[in-house]
Amino acid sequence: MIVLSIIVFFATVIFWEFVAYVMHKYVMHGFGWFFHEDHHVTGGRKLQKNDFYTIIFASISFLAIFNGLQFRLILLASFGFGVALYGVGYFLFHDIMFHRRLKFIKFRPKNPYLVRIINAHRTHHSTTTKLHAKSFGFLYAPKKYNS
Repeated sequence: MIVLSIIVFFATVIFWEFVAYVMHKYVMHGFGWFFHEDHHVTGGRKLQKNDFYTIIFASISFLAIFNGLQFRLILLASFGFGVALYGVGYFLFHDIMFHRRLKFIKFRPKNPYLVRIINAHRTHHSTTTKLHAKSFGFLYAPKKYNS
């Protein structure tokens, strides 16, 4: 059961990039644009309507971990921990490294992978409308975004 739990954990971390991509492209840049728009058009605000999505994903993680531990559903807890780890990666990359929402942290990546995802996200933010955006992933970007 431990090996399966580890597999579920890592598979969830990887799969969650696909979930985030689909949510970003079809929900945030679709019918959920109302919550995401301020993220594209406003800079420097501590709180954004877009943070609503973080609350949703964190709630999924929390509920899976809580219920998994409460009812001894180890695979559900493993899933929740996988979503949480993806969330940490998202927060570190998206909110801290790219958008610099914590101003006191200065980080200038030189690693080719980090530079590539920054370039991809910069491309994504080159539009302030829900249409014509490109590159909807957060922790993965195709090699075409290499510098």
